[in-house]
Amino acid sequence: MLSFECDYNNGAHPLVLAHLLETNEDLQPGYGEDCYTQSAANKIRRFCGTPNADVYFLAGGTQTNVVVLSAILQPFEGAVSAKTGHIHAHEAGALENAGFKVLDVPSHQGKIDPKELNALFAAFYADANREHMVFPGAVYLSHPTEYGTLYSKAELEQISILCKQYDARLFLDGARLGYALASKNTDLTIADICRLCDVFYIGGTKVGALCGEAVVFPNGTMPKHFPNHVKKLCAMLAKGRLIGAQFDALFTDDLYLKLGRQAIETAELLKKILHEKEYSFFLETDTNQQFVILENENMQKLSESVRFGYWEPYDATHTVVRFATSWSTTFEQLKQLEDVL
Repeated sequence: MLSFECDYNNGAHPLVLAHLLETNEDLQPGYGEDCYTQSAANKIRRFCGTPNADVYFLAGGTQTNVVVLSAILQPFEGAVSAKTGHIHAHEAGALENAGFKVLDVPSHQGKIDPKELNALFAAFYADANREHMVFPGAVYLSHPTEYGTLYSKAELEQISILCKQYDARLFLDGARLGYALASKNTDLTIADICRLCDVFYIGGTKVGALCGEAVVFPNGTMPKHFPNHVKKLCAMLAKGRLIGAQFDALFTDDLYLKLGRQAIETAELLKKILHEKEYSFFLETDTNQQFVILENENMQKLSESVRFGYWEPYDATHTVVRFATSWSTTFEQLKQLEDVL
């Protein structure tokens, strides 16, 4: 069975596993005080060009979104998200369960339109009853978005300006950041993200690690007592080295960027194959996620040989599905997919 259903359907890159094995017998302090976690944090600082950044490691994406947003928001504030944003659509109300409202705005292929964001802020602060309402205290973006699309440098700059104007924190979900940075059609760099965002994270779970996300506060903006907040939310690992060692490997010899490029190169071939086989695209992206429209009967037949992601109904007889490549996708697997198609 071929699998293109997601970008976390494999374990970890062999070099990540090797580093875990190599360091396994070394006795180290817990809770992220080990030398491998500290090494990983320093490598990420160099990668970002932010020597004074605070770097903290967490286990997974939903956990990271809840931990970070609940740390940077006041109890009476909420987070603005695209309607298709992960915190709004696919986290089972995790942020609301932590006591924070998600304020949704329209989604444009997964992205927030700066003009509509400005309208939301302006309407809120023009409302004489705003003291009785949930303040828009943060803006949540994902890059790439849930639809595989990318923010441009200009778009992120506009959103960052609005956040500063209205005293809201800007948080970028980088669960697939490696694939955004490797895209051939992006003008947004890691340096731009560090300059424009208050906090973001570098995803490991979907880019070569067994698990783990690296939270980066690039400009010394980490909330006071952030580790205590992490502990309160049951998100602090005693064996912090489990994640630290993985990122130590991912940020050695540019492995993280190499894995991103592998996913993009295979995604480009995937698009070529889908075009040659005359499949209809719902959304063709510059990252590792591609969305096509399948006739329902053909979808059922294809599912007998290939795993792909269900996305949404298209009409009464067609469905939108997602094909995703990853750091582990091979050209041989794509050749097999071509034969099946």
